[in-house]
Amino acid sequence: MAIVDLVMPKLGESIMEATILKWRKQSGDTVALDETVLEIATDKVDSEVPSTAAGVIQEILFPVNEVVPIGTVIARIQTTMSQPVTTNSPAPPTPPVTTQPLAPVSATVNQQPITIGTNRFYSPLVLNIAASEGISMTELENIPGSGSEGRITKKDILEYVASRAQSPVMIKQEVAVPVPVAPVLSMPAPMVSGNVEIIEMDRMRKLIADHMVKSKQTSPHVTSFTEADVTNLVLWREKVKKDFEKREGTKITYTPLFIEAIVRCIKKFPLINCSLEGNNIILKKDINIGMATALPSGNLIAPVIRNADQYNMVGLAKQVNQLAEAARQGKLRPDDTQNGTFTLTNVGTFGSLMGTPIINQPQVAILAVGAIKKRPVVVETPAGDSIAIRHMMYLSMSYDHRIVDGSLGATFLTAVAKELESFDADRQL
Repeated sequence: MAIVDLVMPKLGESIMEATILKWRKQSGDTVALDETVLEIATDKVDSEVPSTAAGVIQEILFPVNEVVPIGTVIARIQTTMSQPVTTNSPAPPTPPVTTQPLAPVSATVNQQPITIGTNRFYSPLVLNIAASEGISMTELENIPGSGSEGRITKKDILEYVASRAQSPVMIKQEVAVPVPVAPVLSMPAPMVSGNVEIIEMDRMRKLIADHMVKSKQTSPHVTSFTEADVTNLVLWREKVKKDFEKREGTKITYTPLFIEAIVRCIKKFPLINCSLEGNNIILKKDINIGMATALPSGNLIAPVIRNADQYNMVGLAKQVNQLAEAARQGKLRPDDTQNGTFTLTNVGTFGSLMGTPIINQPQVAILAVGAIKKRPVVVETPAGDSIAIRHMMYLSMSYDHRIVDGSLGATFLTAVAKELESFDADRQL
């Protein structure tokens, strides 16, 4: 017999922990190689963790709703192999940490020097708890962490909140000036009356709400608008969609056509494809296009087409359809939503003419396309102006005004519109 350690897998470059949603297997259950053992969630997507060996679940080390750092042993599997087995985990396994209750906090904390503005990592869950409890960043930096590399876990901050409520804390900084911490005031429950129903937000909706608020707080949003005559594009798609699906085994939607135009314009205006870190502009050489996709729950997620400039129209169509289907079925991998550099959202899918989208941090711009409508418009011809029925669409783009000026934002948006208007109606697949 041998014991195999099942560890929390690496789920993406920026993801350091995950929450256990559900154990599919319990202690004593038989499990096959690659069979799902548990479901987990990060601040990006939900995912399943498969077994790395065949055998019997000997021990489950963490309960449901526990937040576990990447690389931590979460279960042990007894196999029929004669030698101990070490799994090739993405990160070295870390034994579960048992934290001791914190002793009562003294009036000043001066056992160790405190460094303000460190590069310590905080998970979104820890930051949310800190914000709701009125814990400042200065105070947060002085909470001892029991997680990997001294990170603060959910248990650490909840224990600190409990001890903090019993005794006011004075934090002694490096400058030796005591900073009083205001007591946490519990907010009264909202009073509601009348014929109402109170619905608690689900986990993903809470995460989306948090991301939206943080984006508006981070980036000064400016939105520019334009419209495009997409008649040639519409007629071309109508002409080729049946043959395209028959030949390629996938549908041709408007999304890959929009992405193609965006990619061409990003190459002309590369500053749109960047992020901002402090006073440094991080210019991205890869063009990774996120596409906002509606889930069955009504929530939105933005899977990413990496290196979108390297695909032809067929390749883009297949990528769009595969990611959209995976999103609808809840089968997106954590990496599928990582490292986007620009986002497209189609508000026209829901009948809207236009919208003012919120930037998907840390990107600096997001483009929205509205519903395509037939309208009478003035058409300029060599013989003079005339009024014709054309397929028209509004485009809007929100951008971070710290780095994208109005001239660049409007010029880029106009360039995308012109790309769509100049679409070749005789284009061959």
